[in-house]
Amino acid sequence: MVMSKVMAACLMLASQTYQVPPAVMVGIWQVEGGQVGQAVANTNGTYDLGPMQINTIWIPELSQKWGVSEETAKSWIMNDPCTNMGVSAWILRSHYNETGSLATAIQYYHSRTPKYGYAYRKKVIAAMASKGLLKSGATR
Repeated sequence: MVMSKVMAACLMLASQTYQVPPAVMVGIWQVEGGQVGQAVANTNGTYDLGPMQINTIWIPELSQKWGVSEETAKSWIMNDPCTNMGVSAWILRSHYNETGSLATAIQYYHSRTPKYGYAYRKKVIAAMASKGLLKSGATR
């Protein structure tokens, strides 16, 4: 996927705002592979929204935090690339604050179930490596 200037600017702003590494955000974006306006159904009845595939389980908390309806929050996350990237970075930062581990935060971005989270982390690291975003030996 080629990152547009708008997506790149949104990603950098989100990374700076929530103090998460932009390289990790690029890796997540590459693995998620979502698009602005996209809603992908999951087997558990939830949906993944927009470029960073934000799960709809976050909608109630975000709508309350933003003081808007759940429908408005969903629309912003799905259709606005900067909101989507910002929510992604906020989720990653929240998991990092909880665990104190960037590796675990990446896993939790996808799943708290170890086998799914670990596989996801490996995909994100591979995506980062494919873009030349890792130093040698940083994949451990």
